[in-house]
Amino acid sequence: MDRHGYTKFRTLPEAVEPNDIWAMDFVHDQLATGRKLRVLTVVDTFSRYVPVLDAGFTYLGEDVVAPLERVCRRSGYPATIRVDQGSEFISKDMDIWAYAKGVTLDFSRPGKPTDNAFIEAFNGRFRAECLNSHWFMSLEDPAEKLEAWPLSADCFAIACRAVVETTTKKHRTGPSGTRSRQT
Repeated sequence: MDRHGYTKFRTLPEAVEPNDIWAMDFVHDQLATGRKLRVLTVVDTFSRYVPVLDAGFTYLGEDVVAPLERVCRRSGYPATIRVDQGSEFISKDMDIWAYAKGVTLDFSRPGKPTDNAFIEAFNGRFRAECLNSHWFMSLEDPAEKLEAWPLSADCFAIACRAVVETTTKKHRTGPSGTRSRQT
């Protein structure tokens, strides 16, 4: 504590079961042509389940809600989703979806990525193990590579229960036909 009686660090509760707390953020990359690409990443902080890796060029709140809703219909809704202050996450679409589904959006403090350190660490491994080792030629290309990523032999940082669902229209993998890699 400082002299005013409050702590400078934000203490966050830990997840105690699957679907308790999810962490969500974006990773930025680009196609071989130079066009900017964003990948929405979502991780269950308890089970290390990766329900969403969704590549796109631009995202609005509704573009974040769509893959979340598809996944949650099958695997259940999380109690809390930790997010930063990005415009997609503070949007009215995201707020309405969360309210209607009983999901708490836990926003990190501006400029404090350590408030959502779990997803930041995951995104670092994801960049090192997947994005930095592939060239993407089109928007469909990341879907194939993201689907296969945790199954490759050199992805040692992913927890043994990791499963990826790519939510682009042509390529889907999910809990009904899950593939996972044991480390």
